[in-house]
Amino acid sequence: MFKTRLKKLDAAMEAAASYEEWKQLAREHDKASGTDKWQAVDESKHFDFASIRFRLDHLRRLRKKGDNSALLFTLNEGIHGNLGGMGSSALYGKTRFGTKDLIREYVEEVAASVEHLASPAVDDIAFERKLDFFRRASHCYGRSAFMMSGSGTLLFFHLGVVKALWEERLLPDIISGSSGGAFVGAVACASTDDELSEFFDPENMPGRRLSSGILDAISSFVSPELVTAGEVWAMLEKFLPDYTFQEAAERTGRHMNVSVAPAETLQRSRLLNADTSPNVYMREAVLASTAFPGFFPPVTLMAKNDAGERQRYHGSRRWVDGSLSEDLPAKRLARLYGVNHYIVSQTNPLVIPFINDRERKPDTWSALKHATFSSAKTWVNAGATVLNRPLSAVPEIKRVTNSLLSVMNQSYVGDITILPLTKFHNPFRALSWRTHEEIVGLMDEGERATWPQLERIRIQTLISRTLDPILQSYEEEHLHQFGGKKIAAL
Repeated sequence: MFKTRLKKLDAAMEAAASYEEWKQLAREHDKASGTDKWQAVDESKHFDFASIRFRLDHLRRLRKKGDNSALLFTLNEGIHGNLGGMGSSALYGKTRFGTKDLIREYVEEVAASVEHLASPAVDDIAFERKLDFFRRASHCYGRSAFMMSGSGTLLFFHLGVVKALWEERLLPDIISGSSGGAFVGAVACASTDDELSEFFDPENMPGRRLSSGILDAISSFVSPELVTAGEVWAMLEKFLPDYTFQEAAERTGRHMNVSVAPAETLQRSRLLNADTSPNVYMREAVLASTAFPGFFPPVTLMAKNDAGERQRYHGSRRWVDGSLSEDLPAKRLARLYGVNHYIVSQTNPLVIPFINDRERKPDTWSALKHATFSSAKTWVNAGATVLNRPLSAVPEIKRVTNSLLSVMNQSYVGDITILPLTKFHNPFRALSWRTHEEIVGLMDEGERATWPQLERIRIQTLISRTLDPILQSYEEEHLHQFGGKKIAAL
């Protein structure tokens, strides 16, 4: 009876029509299985629960007493996402929904304490002291980014993931994407919240007719109808306004990052965004990111000059998909935006069968498997170094070898990795048109794959989502005060 009940709840969760329905069923599952009791107990070997409990109780007492100076001092002692090991994946696999109540309550208390100190009603702490605290807290805590892998026409899975995050107000402001991921991310970063609802409607997506028979299905599998560069451009013109990266960021507050590479040297990529290339037009950048070598022609990027006119970016240089060398540009995002927490939507059909959405388990078999793969990768790289000089005599082979090494050496996961529920997708269809039914199915799969991760994302990003608007508001007030004083002095 017990197992039957759990199986029925699992089936109901798979068939849930919305996240709210799924969440309610997940909580019922935890109650039926008894794992809700695990949530209510502090103790765990996976994090320093005693330290977190002490800090939580201390913060609550100080905020209740209104001891603002002591509250500020206590928060200053440490605000970071993995305090005491709270960010461990092991703490999010026990239950269907959420994690330890202690972790959730601690994060919510820190966010509430930060908001309390930011309030104008707290006037016993100087504005400058508050600003200094918010700057340092934001720097130390870091930020979250959402990265989408190269995907081709599996981009509709990304679209479902973005929709699920956006509806729960959990979509980070820092976004990166390659190929199909660049298309989804660019539209999301250039569109206001009101405009995004149209983008999330699958009826607006160009789909092909459903195969009418077995022969059509076989033909579609063996010789799929490939998307052309012209058709990609038509989709860009339909969904993406002709903005530069800077114009899009100023319009929505979201920062898009697109990886491209010079056509002559595929092993190196460039990350285009509002900081490194503010005047580059996003349409051409996305088109270049979809220009998979051998299938689409290289693209000439365009930029807005000081007269507001279009001109070529870097002269006659042409650009192609940069995902071969940097599909998920984590290091560059960390350097540019202070990102230290990564949410990844991974749809690379050659990668997803071999990765898991969980961190590596601390058991003997997992350790041996990880060591074996690491050793094999090291030997392959060493062999390539030895053969570097002979391969230089044949540039075409060396270029292919460098691209393969770059693909092998990349990391394809983040702190939270969202994977398709279907592990195996036909890689030969990655650049082919999808039917309307497939588009709807991929979007639905993206949403459903995201639902189990939403509460973890909410908890792990709550403090940064609280700090960012407070710091922005205080910085604007600081500029206003500083500018007023400067004018008065003149």
